[in-house]
Amino acid sequence: MTILPVNATSNLEQMSLEQLMNIRVVGASKYEQKQQQVAAAVSVITRKDIRAYGWRTLNEALASLPGIHPTYDHQYDYLGTRGFALPGDFNTRVLITINGNRINDATYDQGPTGRDFPLDIDLIERIEFIPGPGSAVYGQNAMLGVVNVITRNGSDVKGAELSTSYQTAETMPQERATLGKKFDNGIDALISVSGLQSRGVDRFFDYGDSGISGVARHMNGEDVKQLFARATKGPFAFDFIYGDRHKENPVAPYMTDPLAGGASVNDRRLNTQIQYNDHFINDTLNVLGRLFLGQYRYHQPGIYSGERTVGTGPSDWHGAEFRLLSTALTDHKLMLGVEYQNNTSIKQTFQNFVNAADNITINSSVVRVGVYAQDEWRITDTLSATVGLRYDYNTWIGNRLSPRGALIWQATPKATFKALYGRAHRSPNSYERDYNDGTTQVSNPGLHSEAVDTAELVADYLPLPNMNVRATAYAWDMYNLIALGMDPLSGLSQYQQSSNKVLARGTELSVDKTWDWGARLRSSFGIQNAEQQNSHLPNSPYYLGKLNLSIPIPLMTGLRAGYELQYYGKRKTNDGTSTDSYFLSNLNLVTDVRWVKGLEASLSFYNLFNEHYQHPAADTNWQNSLVQPGRTVRLRMDYRF
Repeated sequence: MTILPVNATSNLEQMSLEQLMNIRVVGASKYEQKQQQVAAAVSVITRKDIRAYGWRTLNEALASLPGIHPTYDHQYDYLGTRGFALPGDFNTRVLITINGNRINDATYDQGPTGRDFPLDIDLIERIEFIPGPGSAVYGQNAMLGVVNVITRNGSDVKGAELSTSYQTAETMPQERATLGKKFDNGIDALISVSGLQSRGVDRFFDYGDSGISGVARHMNGEDVKQLFARATKGPFAFDFIYGDRHKENPVAPYMTDPLAGGASVNDRRLNTQIQYNDHFINDTLNVLGRLFLGQYRYHQPGIYSGERTVGTGPSDWHGAEFRLLSTALTDHKLMLGVEYQNNTSIKQTFQNFVNAADNITINSSVVRVGVYAQDEWRITDTLSATVGLRYDYNTWIGNRLSPRGALIWQATPKATFKALYGRAHRSPNSYERDYNDGTTQVSNPGLHSEAVDTAELVADYLPLPNMNVRATAYAWDMYNLIALGMDPLSGLSQYQQSSNKVLARGTELSVDKTWDWGARLRSSFGIQNAEQQNSHLPNSPYYLGKLNLSIPIPLMTGLRAGYELQYYGKRKTNDGTSTDSYFLSNLNLVTDVRWVKGLEASLSFYNLFNEHYQHPAADTNWQNSLVQPGRTVRLRMDYRF
């Protein structure tokens, strides 16, 4: 799915902001739109941004945006959006897609954003983040936002790329080899392999009620392997994505034995799709069809009271989507689509190698069908409306409707105002409703779906061609929240449904400015309040501040600096106390091929000032909060030929 020709994205730092804002967005409505026409406060991150700031994961890139606060529990990276990131939540309320293909798995509905994300970040052409409800187009999981990742093509590579890096603290080498080309017969092909090996950091942990504390030595390693292949010809496109990640865990998750070793999480993902996208009837009818298939393999060994155990959660799914987009009716873009996904096999197991009586096997499956329609109506030259509705049927929860409405007013050539409304839903996943091992968690098959209603006002103003100011105010109410709690009978963890609404109110102000000499500044400040029964939600900072500055270094041709400063307010933990607020600084220095033909080097400093900070932990952790990584330095070399 091509968004811009290659020459339009080859030097994004030197483009005016007006040009940047005209880059087309696909993730909001499943077809290309200018940012001013999108029924959302959409944000775009380009490949040049990733290069300028040295981001290593999708989560790090998204953390630069307004309203995002990350959490890391030494297993996974989690994405907090507009005040919501309950400890123990698996990114189930944000939908992650790659080239429009859903990546959230069928067992846990986890949206991967850390090193478990199966695509090397260097293969990303652009990231679209669409905050707010997206169920009117995507159905399940798109409650608080949609992340659509668009990959590079072979024509973007035009040969071969080799990359290697070494990172201190974790003692982590990383490698990538990519080949890409557009052939004379019209086939555009790319293939890439990536690898990462980390020894991890030895760190002191207090294991709370266990009464144990000490240094977790050689218990924090990580190993990642990834394969990506893409081929396009004419209206056809094929994607194949494979990621295999092994992560040791030093914090003894799920109340495993502290400092016993052997605790880890293992995630293996396979996602593939074949897509057809073409125009007919004098380009007034766009037809998109795709077939997709996914697999997820989860493997978690651990030790309980000296007994070796392993839990697994594999799932398989396949499906199809067909969508029509018509512009035959003057001033209207009419979209109609149908989507089918069959989660054919969801299997969860727990095996105790010492006591076989504890062994369990849980099998389930679920079918999801959705029909959606949308009309983008240009009422006048300056006023447009978007109205959409999706009907979803799920064999676990039955029928759900997700409406969407927007009014967009181009008041002046420099000012755009948007009034937005949407409703979204999420069905409980198999882990939440079915898992019962009698050791860490009990099931709750009576769970039904969650829902969220969101209203939002967005104002974009361009006082200069190279400066945009955006102000956003939003309010969302979440019903029937599914959250990790404790079963009063067994004293074990259990996902439970609340009858009390979650209310969130917030405002965001952001500024984006470019300069003709190649610099760019992005900054934002947000105030957010998310509460339930007049009690502030855990892991939800009131204040967020972001600043990203990318500048060429004077007198040093071809050297660029990317500096990032983030502020996160204090966060409530599960025991009612709060973690401290903190500032986080990152600095990236990068050369380009003008120094040595084909060679690019970068030196990155993460947590530049070695800030000591913590993130709230879940009920399944011994700890109430978890210490975060200190200063890390990375040296990287890229060679293109």
